[in-house]
Formats: sequence, C-alpha cells, structure tokens
Amino acid sequence: MSTMTTIEPLLHSYYRRERLLCRPKTKLFLRPNCLNYSLKSVSNASRFSCNFKKLQRIKASSSSSTADTALVETFESADVFFKETFPLTRTETGKIFVRLEKGKDEKKWQLSVGCNLPGKWILHWGVSYTDDSGSEWDQPPKNMRPPGSVAIKDYAIETPLKKLSEEDTFHQVKIDFDLKSDIAAINFVLKDEETGAWYQHRGRDFKVPLVDFLQDDGNVIGTKSAFGLWPGALGQLPKMFLKAEASHSKVQDSSSEAGKPKHENRHLEGFYEEQPIAKAVVFHNSVSVSARKCPETAKNIMYLETDLPGDVVAHWGVCRDDAKNWVVPAPPHPPETTVFKNKALRTLLQPKEDGNGRLGLFTLDDEFAGFLFVLKLNENTWFKCKGNDFYIPLSRQLGSDIAPIPGKTEEAKQEVSQTEYTNGIIKEIRNLVSGFSSEISRNTKTKEVQESILQEIEKLAAEAYGIFRSSIPTFTEEAIVESEALKPPVHISSGTGTGFEILCQGFNWESHKSGRWYMELKEKAAELSSIGFSVIWLPPPTESVSPEGYMPKDLYNLNCRYGNIDELKETVKRFHEVGIKVLGDVVLNHRCAHKQNQNGIWNIFGGRLDWDDRAVVADDPHFQGRGNKSSGDNFHAAPNIDHSQDFVRKDIKEWLCWLRKEIGYDGWRLDFVRGFWGGYVKDYLDATEPHFAVGEYWDSLSYTYGEMDHNQDAHRQRIVDWINATNGTAGAFDVTTKGILHAALERCEYWRLSDQKGKPPGVVGWWPSRAVTFIENHDTGSTQGHWRFPGGKEMQGYAYILTHPGTPAVFYDHIFSHYNSEIAALISIRKRHKINCRSTIKITKAERDVYAAIVDQKVAVKIGPGHYDPPSGTQCWSSVLEGKDYKVWESS
Repeated sequence: MSTMTTIEPLLHSYYRRERLLCRPKTKLFLRPNCLNYSLKSVSNASRFSCNFKKLQRIKASSSSSTADTALVETFESADVFFKETFPLTRTETGKIFVRLEKGKDEKKWQLSVGCNLPGKWILHWGVSYTDDSGSEWDQPPKNMRPPGSVAIKDYAIETPLKKLSEEDTFHQVKIDFDLKSDIAAINFVLKDEETGAWYQHRGRDFKVPLVDFLQDDGNVIGTKSAFGLWPGALGQLPKMFLKAEASHSKVQDSSSEAGKPKHENRHLEGFYEEQPIAKAVVFHNSVSVSARKCPETAKNIMYLETDLPGDVVAHWGVCRDDAKNWVVPAPPHPPETTVFKNKALRTLLQPKEDGNGRLGLFTLDDEFAGFLFVLKLNENTWFKCKGNDFYIPLSRQLGSDIAPIPGKTEEAKQEVSQTEYTNGIIKEIRNLVSGFSSEISRNTKTKEVQESILQEIEKLAAEAYGIFRSSIPTFTEEAIVESEALKPPVHISSGTGTGFEILCQGFNWESHKSGRWYMELKEKAAELSSIGFSVIWLPPPTESVSPEGYMPKDLYNLNCRYGNIDELKETVKRFHEVGIKVLGDVVLNHRCAHKQNQNGIWNIFGGRLDWDDRAVVADDPHFQGRGNKSSGDNFHAAPNIDHSQDFVRKDIKEWLCWLRKEIGYDGWRLDFVRGFWGGYVKDYLDATEPHFAVGEYWDSLSYTYGEMDHNQDAHRQRIVDWINATNGTAGAFDVTTKGILHAALERCEYWRLSDQKGKPPGVVGWWPSRAVTFIENHDTGSTQGHWRFPGGKEMQGYAYILTHPGTPAVFYDHIFSHYNSEIAALISIRKRHKINCRSTIKITKAERDVYAAIVDQKVAVKIGPGHYDPPSGTQCWSSVLEGKDYKVWESS
C-alpha cells in the first residue's frame, strides 16, 4: 500500500504560533556573531557557509534538565521574516482490482472488482446494451445482480463489496454474466460510504467492454489489444461505432443484418488490471518552518521541525523567481544530504534529543527567491502542501529586491528584454484605453458605445496574448489582464455578447425521443424568460446518423428527431419574442459519409455539400482521407473534416450564414473544438458575426495516483490557448472549474477553489469574459452520466457559478426540477446587482470546509458546511438566500 500526503491550508491565526517558541524547558544559546548548528553532527557544522560555532547549552532548571533540547533559536536581533506551523493530513493510496475471467460454466464469464483500502465500499454499476441508442447506463437483468444488490432508480445497481475475512481489509464483489447476452459493456464507479467519496477512472466511469466495436472514451479498462479498440473522444456518443456502421450498412445494402452487431463473433479475453485510488485519512502531525536572516552574512536560515515519527527526509531545492522552478543550490549542504538526479537535494532530518520528531537547518544564499520542499516518510509516503510543493518565500518576503544573479546567462538577459517588451505593450494599451476614455467623455456615453469599446480592447488583448505566448511559454494572468495590445483589427466581430448573458441549455440526452422537442420547448419560452435567461442553446438541427444529432450527415437537411425545419423556425421566433437569443449547436469537426470510395471506405459525402475524400484529414487511418493532416485531435467515429481546404471553409461559412438568415440563430455552440485549429473558428465567426459563441474544449484534468491535482494551470491553459487561437472571438466551457468543483465538494476540500494567487482556479480566474461556467450538461449528466456532478450538491455549484464572473450556463434537467425556485432566486440576485462576466471577485475564505467570496463589493457568497459571515465595517450585509450548505448576502 502506498501513501500520498497533503498539507491543508492553515485555518486560523492561532495555528501560526511558532512551535519553536513553545518549549520552555531548555534552550540553545547562539552567539551574537553567528549561528550554531548541532543536530547531532557538530563536526559537520564547519561545512556551512554561515560560520556555525559550537553550541552552549543553558540549563533551565533541575526539573527540566532532561527535557527536549532540540530547539534552535537565533539571538533577539535576528531578522525573522517567516513563521508557520502546518497540520498534516495523509492520503492513503491503494488499488482497485478488476478481473475478467471465465466462470465455472464455460458459457458464463465473471467480472470481479476489489479494493484493498479499509472502508464501507459500494459498487455503483450498470450496463450498456448493444441496441441502446440513448442511455449510457441501464440496469442489468435480475439474474446478473449479486446478492444484496439494490436498484437505484431505473439506471443503476448498488452492490456492497464484502471482506474476504474479518481480519482482511480486502473487499470484493463478483458479477456473473452470459456471453451470449446483448450486453455491450459493464460500467461502474466505486463509492466509500464512510466518507461519501466516489472513485472514478480519471474523472470518468470505469468501462469494461464486452464487444469489439465500442468507442474508448478514455475510461476503458482491460485488454484493449483483444478488441483492437480505437482511442476515443471525451463526451461523445457511447454507441457511435455501432450506429455509424449500422447506418452505412443500410446505405450500401438493404439487408438489415449488415447493421446488427454479431455477438457470436466476440473475441472476449480475460484480463487482470489494477488502478490506483486515494483516500484521505486524518494524520495528527505537523511541520513548523521558521525563516531568519543571519546577521553576519545576510544569508537566509531555514529551520524545519516536525513531529513525524521515524526517518524523515526533506526533499528540497530553491527557486530564483515566482515560476518556482527547482534549482539545486551550490554546496555546502547540511549533513547527510544527497543529490537526487541533479534536480533536488535529499536531507535526512536529524532526531530531536527526546526522540519525538525530527528537525533540520538549512542556509541559503540571498540570491534565491524561495525554498521548496516536500517531506518523505518512506518510498510511498510523501507530505505535500495541498498537492503542491511546499513553498517558503525568502527575500521577497522582506520587501527587498532579489540580488542580481552572478554570471547571468544570455537566456536570462533575453528574459529581461522580453519583460521590457511586454511592459512596452502594456504602456501602449494603457495609452489606448486613456484615449478611449477621453473619447467617451466627449461623446454620449451610450451602452452601445461603451460595449463596442470594451469588445475592441478585449480583441486587442487576444492579439497581444498571442504575441506574449509565442515568446514566453508559461501563461500568466497579466497576459490577459494587461497585455491588450498592438493594432486594432480592421473588422471586429466578438462572439462574447454583452457580458450579462445567462445561458440555458435547452435539452438533455433523451430529448430527441419525443419527436417534437422544438414544440415542447416553444411552450416553455415565456417561463424561461421569466426566470431570467437571456440565451438558450438548442440541440443540433441537422440530419444525423445518431438520433441525438452529433453525427451529422446532410448539413442542409434540418428535419431531425427534434422536429422539422418549420417547427425549428417557429421555436426560434418564439424565443426572440420573449427576449431570448438562440444558439445553434453546430458539429463542424466531423461528418458522416453517404457513400464508400473505391476501397470500401465511407468518406464520400452527398447532399448539397457533396464533398469527396479530399475533405477528410489524411492522418485518420479509419477513413483514409486525401486532405492534409488534422490540426487537432481526431474523433474516430466519423470522418474528420479537413478545415485547411479552401472549398471546405467556403462551404461551411455559406452554411452557417444560411442558418443565421434562414433559421434566425443568434450564435453558436461549437461541438468538439479539440478536433481542429481555433483559427478556423475565427474565420467562421468573422463570416457569421454571432452575438455569442462558445466552444466545447473538453479533455482530462491532471491527476496523481488517481487524485485530482490542486494545480490545474496546465488544463486551463489548453482551453485558454484555444480561445486565443480564435483571437478571442469565442468563449469556451470552463471544464476546469467544473472538475475542481467536483473535487472540492465531493471531498470537502474547499481550499481547492482558490489558486496560488488567491484567484478562482479555473478559466474564470484567467479570462472571465471568455469562460462559460457550468456544472452539468447532456454529456456529463442526463442519462449518459459521463461525469455527473456530486449528488445533492448541485445548488452549491449553482451558488458558485451564478454569483461569480464568467457566463453561467444552467442545465435543462436542473431548471425543471425541485431546484427551480433556488436557481431562479440566484439568477434574480445576479441580475439585480448587474453581476457580469467581468465582475471583480475577492476570495475571502478558502479552507477545508468552506469557501467564500465577495463579488463587485455587492454580493457575498459562501458554499460548504463551514461557518462564514461577511466582514463587518462600512458595508452592511443582509442575508437574501440560504440553502443546504450555501448562503448569499447583499450589501446595502
């Protein structure tokens, strides 16, 4: 069993009292002209650069002569600039064991799922059927359910895992099934009822395929080579291969047998696989850190003390700037220090004299900006700070400039030059903004003028950010906030709306089944308007191989399972009458073919856009296109369109313009934009001039040992890079924020909702005017349940996104549920105080059990079971809305 450890943030100021000063029994006196070092190896002290001398012990009293003598203090004139004590928590990591094997009966197979961590484990599971076109999960037949199973609504089963013996921590459940059944896959997640935590596979359900045509959405486990599985795309249709093959077969041959799965040809093979999981366990220990200045040499002296038992190793290094890149300082180093792969140092901390815990002393040159470390108890047990390296600021803590680094390299000089260049851009932007402000003061300050100016500045920000990213690889907040720069484009068409939009997703995964969804939604237009929605997102309108619309075929054929073209027009018109703008869901990444080429490959298209295989990318072996290589990630269920072809872009722009004029769409929801370059999106948006546009850029967040990392900068960076590629003309769904909300609410770790700079940790913290925040949609929730929001905590999620910057999106299923009145109340608060996508936010609390923030100095919100009240002072706060584990206040 391995162990991963985190250090939770300090909750109250009394934790900050330095543990070093709380031991009155014995002190070690250090001479005024130096520091002393004696942890056991006094002979090694001479190796240090701060001229350590022999210790002199002062006895406190006879009764305390045998007390702890490991306390090290500097003399009173020493410059102490950092003191802190951190409680430690440990995350126990274990494994989920999955085995697929033949049963005792040759016709039967058996799936075993086990876990080696202590707890009360429940298998939450369901199946996928081969002929199922809508739901990701269904309930298995009753003869497949192990004893003790309980049905959950109509889509899942919960079965307890049982111990092999009372003394054993290993839990296991076995599921028997018949290979000749029409079950295509078994899906499951693991739940610990002791903590309420759910354990998934990289944020997705575990999927065990039992047929050879299922798409791998990144969550398939087992012997993939046995099925020849294709890598898939997150959030797409669960039965795409089956449906696409069935549809193509019907075009080629009228025989219905061509489109049916051949169960008798399954080549199922057994497998055994282990997946790591982590479970938080309270660990009643702490680490104290004190940083001081040596008065003789001005070097930084780091004192580290912990009450962890056993051999504790400090894995440490230093950094030169806020980038916090690890650097190994030059020797001398503390006793019992080794170099680890030329990237870090490892120092065995010395035992205290009473044997209770360990301590270490480190001297660092004044040139360094910070001290970085993690604690290692053994090969499998590490202690970190909220999943990140523990960071202690050095010279900057004192407010002094960092001393110049001797022998600065050409690269460093180039960085200075780049900084000067960036500062020049910022200065030009500020001049531009000042000029705009003067212009406004001389003219009528209409809302339209102000909005136009604001959109132009943001467009310039996107261009400046592109220049900034090309020279400096690491994203910084200032790149968006301040670098808004060079030249205004000739034509501006921002698809980011007014900033006050509130978006409603107007469908779920099952909406197509009624056959008249447009008409049903039309009847709800007035109600949605009264709630406060200003934009609605409609489902894909085109003819599609899949009934949900995400496998489009003839783009100009708008008679689909949701209704016909006339009903769509009526619905759009009705929403316009009640003041709601309408987004069309357009699938531009891929398209299903009408015919096969001479090699039998489905890559020849029909209808009005009768493209040949030149319209298909060349690097997808399944569809053998003659176009150029893909500019993004391939979606393997259908031919990926090559947007680099002039004729393709021309046709798509004409089609989008036709939709704008013929149907009346006001903007777009862009499906699977990971599949093609954002620059093509800019081309399409410039041609269609939408009021609002948002792209679905969905990929996996960062995980370590199955536990979500605290720092998700790399994930939100990829989304921001795509937005920037569109030149800022479109926003993107803030998948980062959704994922972090999952972890924070599921695990009661609300500290995750603040990044290292005290800002929101998702896209909304970097580029709020382009972040469309959401907690659920047709892929993540509904009957698909790819990444369902923590159950019973949905209103905490809505309290967060509906009071924060960004453009919030509310899922249809939640609007027409028992959450309706609470969601409507939150929307009313947002509109009453004019909270918008660019509103200011100040996070006032982000701790284990509570998160709180103040928005625009008008609205305060808290989520989590912990206590919070807005700060008293010049403002008077009154509570306006309260629900389960959330509360909202207004300033009067």
